[in-house]
Amino acid sequence: MSTHAYALIGLTAIVAALAATLTYAVLRIFGAARDAGGALTDRDREIAWMTAAMEDAVARLKRQEQAMAARAAASERLSEAMVASLTSGLLVVDREGRVPIVNPAARRLLALPEPLTDGTPYRRLLQQAGPLADVIAECLASGHAIVRRTLDFERDGQPMSLGVTVSPLHGEGGTPAGAICLFTDLTTVRELEDRIRLKESLAQVGELTAGLAHEFRNGLATIHGYSRLLDLDSLPEPYRPYVQAIRDETEALGEVVTNFLAFAKPAALTLAPVDLRAIVERAVEDAQADCRSRGGTIEVCGTFATIDGDEVLLRQAFANLLRNALESCEAARVAPQIVVESVLEADRRMARVTVTDNGAGIAPADRERIFRPFFTTKNEGTGLGLAIVQKIVVSHNGRVTAAAAPGGGARIEIRMPVLQRDGQ
Repeated sequence: MSTHAYALIGLTAIVAALAATLTYAVLRIFGAARDAGGALTDRDREIAWMTAAMEDAVARLKRQEQAMAARAAASERLSEAMVASLTSGLLVVDREGRVPIVNPAARRLLALPEPLTDGTPYRRLLQQAGPLADVIAECLASGHAIVRRTLDFERDGQPMSLGVTVSPLHGEGGTPAGAICLFTDLTTVRELEDRIRLKESLAQVGELTAGLAHEFRNGLATIHGYSRLLDLDSLPEPYRPYVQAIRDETEALGEVVTNFLAFAKPAALTLAPVDLRAIVERAVEDAQADCRSRGGTIEVCGTFATIDGDEVLLRQAFANLLRNALESCEAARVAPQIVVESVLEADRRMARVTVTDNGAGIAPADRERIFRPFFTTKNEGTGLGLAIVQKIVVSHNGRVTAAAAPGGGARIEIRMPVLQRDGQ
């Protein structure tokens, strides 16, 4: 309870006592006057004067009480407005582990219920934010502040990062009274840091290997050229398959080197406002014939956005994803059922596009590695398809991740910033 509240209670008690005393005095005076037949003596007039003075004092005290009550109410409203206006999440825990105060920003960031039940334990309230509950428990147990700690966890299946500061609360005499927790959403900042690191890594890979790949391609071209000079018809029959194998392998390796050089060189973006739906539908149209030949379907649904991007590169990225999904379904020997769905994240101004298939799926240990160059789980392939997808998405300030589809298969998710228009 605040100091103003204690003062208000004390003042109310004083006014009540004075009012009772005044009432008693007035009753005594009127009783004496009635007994005396209405004749007032000097003593009676003195008592009447004292009564009037007391009435005036009580009136002044009542006015002071009303003014103090108004100031206390104004102070309470200001405190509530300050807590509600904080852009950071605020959560107060008392020494019994209950949560008396949660501001709107905290409800939004943690998807907490509205309204909050009085006396809710913080552990039950923060079921989807276990690391945050652990930090609060650490502060309550140690009595020491925890400053600017970063917590990473998942909320509703989505990664989330919070910057957290927890400070102990003390009551009168320094007794522990609970803890106050302030936290800020750092998810966007962490994603930006990851994109910057990935861009730097891709640039280093391209710079270190581009020269080596050029030299390797020159050697392959020489070997392939000499093999072409050999006339298969003039060679003895047992040697013809060997020469043909040299030609085939040099051609395959040359294609790998060409694809890698295309991956390693810096992406030259031609940015313009592009409609993601139009890009996806064009990529689906190109893959539709192959899908139908396998007895499958490709469905496009959801709400698509306009982004600032390179139409050619984005179409290549979605074409690679659809081709990868078709090959995964072929490996699982099932008719392809592919869904391309888009959702807008209005709070972060992001477009989230997912490509889901019913194929063989991706092992949990491979979900991070599948975007690395030359990593593949297929018997054939260069392992550059998803690496190129990642490079294109990162160059558009986006992020691509892999997960398991709800009904089996794989789910590739792309998140990219929505084009910011004037007035938005």
